[in-house]
Amino acid sequence: MVSIQLPDGSRREFPGPVTVAEVAASIGAGLAKAALGGRIGQGADARLVDTSHRIDHDAVLSIVTEKDPDGLDLIRHSTAHLLAYAVKELFPEAQVTIGPVIENGFYYDFSYKRPFTPEDLASIEARMAELAKKDEKVERRVLPRDEAVAHFKAQGEHYKAEIIGSIPAGEQVSLYREGAFEDLCRGPHVPSTGKLKHFKLMKVAGAYWRGDHRNEMLQRIYGTAWATKDDLQAYLTRLEEAEKRDHRKLGRELDLFHLDEHVPGLVFWHPKGWTVWQQVEQYMRQVYRDNGYLEVKGPQILDKGLWEKTGHWDKYRENMFVTESEKRDYALKPMNCPGHILIYKQGIKSYRDLPLRYGEFGQCHRNEPTGGLHGIMRVRGFTQDDGHIFCTEEHILPECVAYTALLQKVYADFGFKDIVYKVATRPAARIGSDASWDKAEAALMESLRASGCQFTISPGDGAFYGPKIEYTLKDALGREWQCGTMQVDFSLPERLDAEYVAEDGSRQRPVMLHRAIVGSLERFIGILIEQHAGALPAWLAPTQLAVLNITDGQASYAAEIAKTLQKQGVRVAVDLRNEKITYKIREHSMQKLPYILVVGDKEKVAGAVAVRARGNQDLGVMPLEAFSQRIASDITRKV
Repeated sequence: MVSIQLPDGSRREFPGPVTVAEVAASIGAGLAKAALGGRIGQGADARLVDTSHRIDHDAVLSIVTEKDPDGLDLIRHSTAHLLAYAVKELFPEAQVTIGPVIENGFYYDFSYKRPFTPEDLASIEARMAELAKKDEKVERRVLPRDEAVAHFKAQGEHYKAEIIGSIPAGEQVSLYREGAFEDLCRGPHVPSTGKLKHFKLMKVAGAYWRGDHRNEMLQRIYGTAWATKDDLQAYLTRLEEAEKRDHRKLGRELDLFHLDEHVPGLVFWHPKGWTVWQQVEQYMRQVYRDNGYLEVKGPQILDKGLWEKTGHWDKYRENMFVTESEKRDYALKPMNCPGHILIYKQGIKSYRDLPLRYGEFGQCHRNEPTGGLHGIMRVRGFTQDDGHIFCTEEHILPECVAYTALLQKVYADFGFKDIVYKVATRPAARIGSDASWDKAEAALMESLRASGCQFTISPGDGAFYGPKIEYTLKDALGREWQCGTMQVDFSLPERLDAEYVAEDGSRQRPVMLHRAIVGSLERFIGILIEQHAGALPAWLAPTQLAVLNITDGQASYAAEIAKTLQKQGVRVAVDLRNEKITYKIREHSMQKLPYILVVGDKEKVAGAVAVRARGNQDLGVMPLEAFSQRIASDITRKV
């Protein structure tokens, strides 16, 4: 007898081994039809299996359908194989390599004699739909490694043969067949191609075989797949909206910044963009002042020996820019932490000095691969709102709680109220004792509980010197951006010999808390541009309003209004050109200004302004003093 326990706690007994499909059928015909796979076991020990998987022992089983997150992964994984199937039918000489599931979809890499064209993509997608309609059964079989190598070599699939050849001798490998196509895969897969209905191919990109630039450049076809037609359409609509909000596109249109091939990964800020930068930086500088931080500034280049002491040279060397002078090796700093410890060590520190909070708008450089660069979101040179708190173990909890509250306020001021909290724990490659990691991880988790924040665990994602809280904000499109961090570090103060005099006169090591709220200012400004689709709130907008005259008769009055508002601290543009007022309004509207003030003879006589707010809102005529109060309120309240 085989006893199967279902998610509701009920049990079903079978006289012998039973497949997942048979269990689903015993529950009901509807479930049998909807079943995509099964999940055997519970929690971290659970594993996904095909509906054809035979269970020969007592087990806990959940039937996976399209409503299950695992079901969506099964759909996407199987659609990647459907893509390879279609490519082989249309381009028999193409060789298939690997095709994993990724966020929102999948990709598959191919080796082919010429680049795939947009027309090819349309043909491949059409063939995928035809193959899906055939509803061909997806079948699994197992072969010894060497037999599988020979099988794929005989088909001319040398990349597959190479993958299998890297598996230890004597191992068994699984293959999946649908119709005339068979692929290497550990699975699981949906039971038949008819389950794959809602997909779209997105683009072709280059990718080196096995990620090594010394290998052949392959062609990577990206696709997306969803459980329902509505889900697919919603995703495509989000992509369209994201394209409209692309910070690179808006950066050009609004004349904020540009990137240049002469310096990949570094940003040229134009006057308007630098104005936005300054608003963010000055706001964060006020946050420093209001919360007990002392602003400092460290050098850009530090000796190799320091990076060896901290562990960066061993753990992070490939991401660092290095240079040499007078037979000494240096590195451009990829982070500010060691410099802050050197500042801390100047002079004797007492327990009365702690917690000691340093803040720096520190410029860092990291040698990111060219293929990973993305506008101002991922660059090689960036500035962090970096801070380090030197404290005792007793200070960790209150400092972390206070920091979370501060971060929540800052994000709200920038228009973000939905925050996701994660605790990233110790990685395999790390420094420090297990005991110190235990204390650090426990302190971070307890601080989030004390802050009333629900959080998840990201196992192994901590920095090599300490665990961290990752604060991830959600934007207007529901996309997640990890910006803020709080890290507890017992190791770097030890490695760089930082200490303080305790109350009993003994020398003790401080704990170092690494924290950043917006993180990279470049990246955060990119997020702000996309969040607001370029229409930044009044307090951040590079130009907060434009004053437009209708005829030359109001030119001096328009200039006077502008001067009055500029004295108030408002960023004003004056447009006195001899152009039609409708043309001038349209042009400034395209720049997404919060306000446009129009003055004609009536406004001049009354000492008033005709006000248009962003979004083509006509607010009517009002006294200049009333408008002055309105925009001052907008800026103060950050609306």
